[in-house]
Amino acid sequence: MKKLLAILLSGFAFASVSAQAADELHLYNWNNYIAPETVQQFEAFCKCKVVQTYYGDNEEMLAKLAAGAKGYDIIVPTGNALDTLIKQQALKPLDKAQLPNLKNINPAYLNTDFDKGNKYSVPYAYTETLIGYNDQKLKELGITVDSWAAIFDPKILVKIKGKVTVLDSANELMAAALKYLGHSVNDTDEKHWQEAKDVILKAKPYWAAFNGTSYIKELTVGNIWLAQGYSNDIFQADADAQKAGRKFHIRHALPKEGAVLALDSMVIHKDAPRPDLAHKFINFMLDGKNSAQLSNLLGSGNPNADAAKYIKPEIANNPAIFPDKALFAKLEMLKDLNSKQRRAINRIWTEIRAR
Repeated sequence: MKKLLAILLSGFAFASVSAQAADELHLYNWNNYIAPETVQQFEAFCKCKVVQTYYGDNEEMLAKLAAGAKGYDIIVPTGNALDTLIKQQALKPLDKAQLPNLKNINPAYLNTDFDKGNKYSVPYAYTETLIGYNDQKLKELGITVDSWAAIFDPKILVKIKGKVTVLDSANELMAAALKYLGHSVNDTDEKHWQEAKDVILKAKPYWAAFNGTSYIKELTVGNIWLAQGYSNDIFQADADAQKAGRKFHIRHALPKEGAVLALDSMVIHKDAPRPDLAHKFINFMLDGKNSAQLSNLLGSGNPNADAAKYIKPEIANNPAIFPDKALFAKLEMLKDLNSKQRRAINRIWTEIRAR
């Protein structure tokens, strides 16, 4: 009898823990990609707890999921990673009846090649891959930053040798080199890839590092004067520099040749423990005020038309964060590569890093 009672009590305890865990939304997101006050507001709204786990790039997230990681409700992949997740049948179709705020999204960001009809995804935020630079140092040197030449042309780089970083990403760096050469970021002509590789190798001796993580700090303290980076990171570097009382600003430069636009979207994993909370979260983030908090915190671009009136003017009026029609036309989203193309780009990347 005691044994039976112990089993029943154990089962009750497990059920209680499970019920408690069931009141959690598990968000797998980029680091620092949601305002803390937004999380608190959603927790109060849903009477639940938001549990966040972070990743540093799409490949890391995809690898973790491929290895069998489960328990996530919401994931925030970029377009090409979204494409991969859909092909892997890793996502749950959205119930749009639960998403009345979907009407707030600018139609320009819907119905992309990655998810026609937005069966699985809802746009969250976007960034551009551009150039951040120390306005004081570059002005002293007489360097105008309006082109990818700033990171690829040895005639310019000789003046700032050792003060330049580029992203530690084959896709992003090759895309910049392809744009510099007048090609699409999604050009898969291997001859053009070789030309892009040559451009990179000629510039590499002048760079301080391949850096995809600490370049915000390096710009902020003045160790680096120019960096290929993401628009929201450049915004953060300048905010940190001003907070620290630096005498310079970190400015955005969207190269005239064009650049990569990364649209991140909210999706629900097929094994989501709480798809009901996931839908509530998505609809909550589609509210203009809530969405605007992200842009105001991070300086990210915003696909939510209703958010525009709540975004700080200095952010809303920055053309590198919210490009006009002419600049927007020069932006491209990276597409996923097939296995053969991936092998080829990996060989090129290995050679670039080794030399």
